[in-house]
Amino acid sequence: DKLNAMNPAAFVELRNHIDAIGDDASVRVVVLKGAGRCFCAGNDLGSIAAGEKAPSRHYQAETIDALEALPQATIAQVHGHCYTGALELVLGCDLIICADDASIGDTHGQWGLIPVWGMSVRLPERVGVAKARELSFTARRITGIEAAQVGLAVRSVPLDELDAAVATTAGQITANSSGTVSKMKRLITDSQNMARAEAL
Repeated sequence: DKLNAMNPAAFVELRNHIDAIGDDASVRVVVLKGAGRCFCAGNDLGSIAAGEKAPSRHYQAETIDALEALPQATIAQVHGHCYTGALELVLGCDLIICADDASIGDTHGQWGLIPVWGMSVRLPERVGVAKARELSFTARRITGIEAAQVGLAVRSVPLDELDAAVATTAGQITANSSGTVSKMKRLITDSQNMARAEAL
């Protein structure tokens, strides 16, 4: 009924899953998706108003960092709404695959909030600085189609094809060496923080 809005308890549960998955060599690909009508409407504003707290000050950001650091390839499967904190969460995944009619946006500005879970770094990495500024400054929602066009998502498909598209991509990944995929993920990630010659 809250469209998978995220509260501290949900982050604790997510973190427990991430920690367990990271140590499980039998897990080859991780798919992050939301149940029901949408991926996630964002942070639970009712939870914020009630003063609910995570176990530590930076727990949510550290959880997204842990998601990003998983050795396995990760895919965010996005349908319906994906706003604000939900967008910060999916940016922690390696790949984003959307439904064409998904509605994605950074709405922090509409609520007087600051993106403290990594969006100010990860969004420009995906779409470039100018596009990230436009999306964050305007709080404009974009469709899954536009998300793919600007490089936020790797693919956008009709909603009724979304499950199959994600399953196909996951299958293509698992058909390859898990060790190679993990090492390629680490090489690509590490190279982003190095001078080109050093990375080579």
